[in-house]
Parts: sequence; C-alpha cells; structure tokens
Amino acid sequence: MSGYARAAYALGAEVSGSDTANGPYLERLRADGVLEAHVGHRAENVPAGDGFELVYSSAVGDDNVERRTARERGVPERPRAELLAQLTGLRRTIAVAGTHGKTTTSSMIVHALRGAGLRPGWLVGGSVGGGLENAEWGEGEWLVVEADESDRSMLSLSVEIAVLTNVELDHHATFRSLAELREAFRQFLTAPSWAVVWDRPELLELRAGNLIAYDAPEPALTAGGSHFRWHEHEVTLMVPGVHNAVNAAGALEAARLAGADAAAAIAGLAGFTGAGRRFQLLGSSPRGAPVYDDYAHHPTEVAATLRGARTLPHRRLVAVFQPHLYSRTASLAREFGAALAEADEIVVLEVYPARERAEDHPGVSGLLIAEGAADAAAGRPVYWLPSFADAEPVLAGLLGEGDVCVVMGAGDVDALARALVRS
Repeated sequence: MSGYARAAYALGAEVSGSDTANGPYLERLRADGVLEAHVGHRAENVPAGDGFELVYSSAVGDDNVERRTARERGVPERPRAELLAQLTGLRRTIAVAGTHGKTTTSSMIVHALRGAGLRPGWLVGGSVGGGLENAEWGEGEWLVVEADESDRSMLSLSVEIAVLTNVELDHHATFRSLAELREAFRQFLTAPSWAVVWDRPELLELRAGNLIAYDAPEPALTAGGSHFRWHEHEVTLMVPGVHNAVNAAGALEAARLAGADAAAAIAGLAGFTGAGRRFQLLGSSPRGAPVYDDYAHHPTEVAATLRGARTLPHRRLVAVFQPHLYSRTASLAREFGAALAEADEIVVLEVYPARERAEDHPGVSGLLIAEGAADAAAGRPVYWLPSFADAEPVLAGLLGEGDVCVVMGAGDVDALARALVRS
C-alpha cells in the first residue's frame, strides 16, 4: 500500500492513509512528505469533502471503521487491485507472478533496467535494495510490478511482459486446489505480448503465445552468492542460493525483452545485495552471530532460504520461524517441519494471524509446525517458543560466534530479528 501511495503522490494526488501500527514504511512516507499518515484506524482519518476515494488492502474487511465511514459519507471505495490495474494501464508493464520469488525477481529487473539506463518505475512488495524504496514512478517507459495471486488481482493488470517464476498451492482460502490455481495463472498468461517462464514443463504448458523459457542450470555457489552462464555472458551475484540464480536468469530475460543491453543489465545486477526482508543482513548478535531477516512463509521458500544460508561460513545454522496464517499452517505443517529441518537448531513461534482469527481454526497453532520439525530433525534441537518474549532471551543465550541466524516469516517477526541485533 505504501508503494501505491508513492505512485499516487507522484501523479499529483493528495494522499492520506493509516495503518494499524507504526513502522518503517509509514515513517519513510512521512519523512518524504508523501502523505498524512495515521497510526490506528479511526473514522476521523477519512477526509471530509468531495473528490476523495478510499483505497483499501485485501487485509481490511468490510467492517473496518474507515470503510464504514467512507460508505456513510458517500466516498467511493476501491480495492488496491483496482488502483494497481489503473497504474499498469499508464505504462508499459512488466509483471512478475508466481508463488515464490516475486519480490526478488521484480527487484532484480529494476536493477537490470536501471543498469541499462532505462529509468523504470516500480511497485514492489519490499524495498528493492541498493538504498531504493519499494516504489518509484520513474521517468522511463517501463513499470515493474508484482502480480499477486492471493486475491486474484493479477488478473486485472495490463501487462506487456509477464514473468512466471513457479506455481505451488499456497493461498488455501482463495484456491481450493492446485488445478484451480493453475487455471488462474493460465488466464494471467493469456494477454501479455511476451511471457518469460521458468523452464519446467508444467509451467510452460500454461502459456500459448510468444514465450521465453529461462533457467540457470547448475550455478556455481559461492559464500553468499553464485555465478552462472546466461547466453554468452557470465553472471555473478551477491545473493545466495540456486533459487536466486534462477530468479536472475528470469529477470535478465525480461530486461532483454524491454530493450536493455545485456552486458549493462548484468552489470546492474552485479551490485544487487537483496530486496528488503529477503535474506537481509540486519547485523550481529552481541556474541557475534550474523542475523538475517527473510520473508519466507511457504515450505519451498523456507527450504530455499536455509539452503542459501548454508553457503555462508557457519558453525551452526539457527532457523527462527513465525508461521503466517492459520489456514496455511493447518495445511502445510508437516511440510514446514521438513523444510525447517535444513537447519541445525530450530525455533518456532506462534502463528501471525493477519486477517484470520484463531477461533475459526481450533487446534491450529505454531506447535503443529514445531512437532513436524521435531519429527524431521533427527534429534537436532527444536524449540517451541510462542511469543517474542519467550524467544528473545533463549536466542540471545543460544547465538554465538560462528552461528548464522535466519529469522523467517511474513508477519512482524522482523521486530524480533532487530531485537536480537540490539540486545
């Protein structure tokens, strides 16, 4: 939502907004003069007068006090997907879709295009790295966006180049089956002039039309990075793991379609150290363990992040995981446990509910994942520490020199990661 605020402001709108809690995105919007920002949802936050509309995220329900107030005053309401659709209609758009890797791949495309001097705009779910925010309207002809399947908003976008990273069932409240999800991605890939798709048969068959298949087979992994060959070029990355090499190959193909010089695009990626909350180094614990923050919230993402972390020098790899959504936890608890077993020591926290309520999911908690991890960890330690207050002192005592700590989750677990660095 902060990205949409930036785009609206750049296009001349007067912008105000609110969030349930203060945070770095809200603070940066204030500091940049983008909006009148409020902490907490209250009726008085809704502007009086004509000419306003209220744009809301998919996490904000019909009963929200500001949405109710808007309806009472006759202020038009729009889901954020409609605003994004309108914005993509104003620029030639590259949209990155897929269950995993959207933010990183989108950020890589931004850096590749900027390296080639194309000055793109972007609307991405996290900071794109290199000191850049999560959104900028830009001066060039291209706009880079994430195409979100969680609420089917990807189907409303105007897209010239589509990138598809992968397809796995994740949002169980939206899609009843993998077949239904695949059909949504098939529909997404129908309209764009070009599609850049990971080279897997089950993904390639979703596209009928101009298609570029991409991959980065057998990249050479280094400490915290990799290098691989793309067409006739050597590509060197400063982000770890096979998955990031694959993401980079897709990003480079999209940039090439947009007119970027290949060598300049590769140079633009050479200094990319990661998007915000995507294996982001926050600092070290008091006894010298580097602490990384990562947005991983699906078993495939958790496993890929931990395998990437294994490329770093380490004595022990410590994984801290906050599950996101009760529905996802109930459906994938054993898979999460197996993924976390990639680590040497495992800490599992309570579920971050987001838009869900615990009473609607009786018997579901992070303990299900802790038990799954214990089953898969072959005797390695697994800690069930539901709250940050439980986890912080244990981790402070556990983490020492030579350890690498990766804190993962799509909720507010980054606050715990930052506390480990401060403590």
